[in-house]
Amino acid sequence: MDAKMDAGFVNDLPALRGVQAGREYFVTMCPLKIVTNLLKVNDDDISPELKAQRVINKSRVPALSQYILDNRDSYLFSSLTASVDGDAEFSPISETTNGQKMGVLRVSMESKWLINDGQHRRAAIDLALKEDPSLGNESISIVIFIDRGLERSQQMFADLNRFAVRPTKSLGILYDHRDPVSKLCQDLTKEVKVFRGKVEKAKSTISNRSQKLFTLSGIYQATRRLLGIEEGAEVSPEGKQMVISFWNAVGKNMPDWVNAVKKEVSPKELRTDYVHAHGIALQALAIAGSALIATHPNDWEERIEKIKTIDWSRENSELWEGRAMIGGQINKSLNCQILTANVIKKHLNLPLDSREQEAEDKYAKGQSKK
Repeated sequence: MDAKMDAGFVNDLPALRGVQAGREYFVTMCPLKIVTNLLKVNDDDISPELKAQRVINKSRVPALSQYILDNRDSYLFSSLTASVDGDAEFSPISETTNGQKMGVLRVSMESKWLINDGQHRRAAIDLALKEDPSLGNESISIVIFIDRGLERSQQMFADLNRFAVRPTKSLGILYDHRDPVSKLCQDLTKEVKVFRGKVEKAKSTISNRSQKLFTLSGIYQATRRLLGIEEGAEVSPEGKQMVISFWNAVGKNMPDWVNAVKKEVSPKELRTDYVHAHGIALQALAIAGSALIATHPNDWEERIEKIKTIDWSRENSELWEGRAMIGGQINKSLNCQILTANVIKKHLNLPLDSREQEAEDKYAKGQSKK
């Protein structure tokens, strides 16, 4: 950095200084009302290659902004990362070891800024401030790199995103304490007998040798289907009790699931031999269950006992091929979920809705050509 800089026309940022890979970087805490102005980049001064990194998915911004507004007491945003091309100077507060790490970073107002990580967060902050200006005095941390000519920015963008891995759906549900359905599903793992000790909570798939029979994400999707609600929707106490009762009733009438809980049969064996040991069965049961409860609200628990007589064996290809299986392999596509649910609904003497009937007609037409 420059040893000296003109005292006028600069941004003075309180900062901490650190070193990575032999290069200095700085961390500052910036009020939200300043962020959008400080990190405003003139695209005319940015190369086409760097512009390509900065394309924002505009559909993501309103949801992020609403997340802030809906969770004023608990929202959380990680640091923004930015590169600065221009005159910059760090003045430590003292010459002591720790004092040299704290001070003021002075950045010329003529400098170019480029956001390497956090563009959607910045845009969401801007949108949220327009609705609630009181957010302006809250802050977010910015990690700043001095990058002459912004030559390193492309590599920085690649490096920052190279090892970024989204958590699995199951893990996201496990740690989500805001979504009422997520909280309900965590309760289900304790209150539904066949789920106890048999739910994979960290992964969204089950390995071949796993002793788990269900995934938390599978239970989540099936429970939303059963309730007929969108992600994040509230669940009434009556709805919660109905869900618990439904999955307990289903479990009671799936002898193989009960045997797996009793360790009389291994989940691996069930996955090899039966359709009901796969996620598609949970989804199909939820689709059929929702219709059953709506059609027979007073005696659905008695009627659901009939699922005990369904032949879930994968060897029964005449029933399951083209529905739960394609070429002998379990297929979890939406169409297959519907066709599998159709089997359950017919077994429970439930009518098909127009979408289900359309899928059934196409299936029958395809079978007639074979």
